[in-house]
Amino acid sequence: MSSDLVDIKFRLYDGSDVGPFRYSSTSTVDMLKERVVSDWPKGKTIIPKAANEVKLISSGKILENDKTVGQCRIPFGELAGGVLVMHVVVQPSLAKTKTGMFHVDLGLFCSI
Repeated sequence: MSSDLVDIKFRLYDGSDVGPFRYSSTSTVDMLKERVVSDWPKGKTIIPKAANEVKLISSGKILENDKTVGQCRIPFGELAGGVLVMHVVVQPSLAKTKTGMFHVDLGLFCSI
């Protein structure tokens, strides 16, 4: 039964981590994204508003929402009970303006 559980932590854009959390191999990538959004640390400059703004990357591949952890994982022989690290990329949704142009709000500001 314990072989069906995977410990995963999520590495954010600034190098900080969320987790680790233990997941069943039947958990979907979408479920992981929901957890990342709900446990997002306070005070970050980039904050996802919804799970669809988050991309999870493992072993250089963007993971698809409908895939399970069991389907996505690489053979974990080298982990030997360790924690799998998934990288988190926040990609804010595009908002269409009245002019028909797309606007991306990155929440970045410059002051002089």
